[in-house]
Amino acid sequence: MNSKITSKIIGTGKYKAEGVLTNHDLEQMVDTNDQWITERTGIKERRIAPSNIVTSDMATHALKEALDMAGKTPNDIDMIICATVTPDMPLPATAAFVQQKIGASNMCPSFDISAACAGFIYGLSIADKFIKTGQVKTVAVIGVEMLTRFMNFEDRNTCVLFGDGAGATLLTADTGGKGVLSTHIYTDGSLTGLLEIPGGGSKRPPSAQTIANKQHFITMEGRETFKVAVKNLSEAAETALEVNGYKGEDVAVVAAHQANIRILNSVSKRTRIPMDKFAITIDRYGNTSSASIPLSLDEALRDGRVNDNDLILMMALGGGISWGSALVKW
Repeated sequence: MNSKITSKIIGTGKYKAEGVLTNHDLEQMVDTNDQWITERTGIKERRIAPSNIVTSDMATHALKEALDMAGKTPNDIDMIICATVTPDMPLPATAAFVQQKIGASNMCPSFDISAACAGFIYGLSIADKFIKTGQVKTVAVIGVEMLTRFMNFEDRNTCVLFGDGAGATLLTADTGGKGVLSTHIYTDGSLTGLLEIPGGGSKRPPSAQTIANKQHFITMEGRETFKVAVKNLSEAAETALEVNGYKGEDVAVVAAHQANIRILNSVSKRTRIPMDKFAITIDRYGNTSSASIPLSLDEALRDGRVNDNDLILMMALGGGISWGSALVKW
């Protein structure tokens, strides 16, 4: 028996927003068409949350499902990490609302992290370190985004991409040799302008002018982001495998950030991991940013694609530009 402490995923869950926005719907809203969107992104539809739902509601729903799978109660949670760039409000943290809504202990540290689409990998890395040092036993890591409320539906380059959703994982300390084998996180701050929401912070505080200039919406330099994503995701994936002494052929499932099907195809070729090992959800959910990895992992688990001792490779890249990878033994 391996006595080394690892962070084992014991439960996953998701929130699947009720509203569906198809490519054909978008044809009526902006100058685009189903063929153009499908060929360039792989997206056929994306989900939109009802107007009476906020980010913490989606996160809470996903976490409840993860607790049910794990057979745990809210009071078993020692820490809540919420990865999001679309919080309920700037202050306090969305995770604090989740703590209250889930009924966890009011002594449970609950905080948000902002790493855009790479947020879940960052959260997983933080949880892993807290568990391995023995400071906590069980941590909830949630990726959640309400991106459709930050979209300019006159910008066809971005409004076709994003959707709402949440994914949650519950990790706990284990000594059986399974769980998170390693995490690897990076940021290149020289590329901050590729993907951003320029208004609303201290640089451009909310004002009539920032609203008129639509600076509270997502902007993206798509071509440059694509190039960076393929290179950095492939390298991060290869690092996770090399550090742990594995090759691409050893991977059973790839739970990658669902940004663009062409990015995933390119990463598949570079890493020599067949596309049939990738858990694909982008066609049905669009890009859900930090939610996409845990959401995809939950679907793969519930579909029976993950078996005991399987290796799961995770990778993501988002605004920052921030990116990372993780390797998990199930």
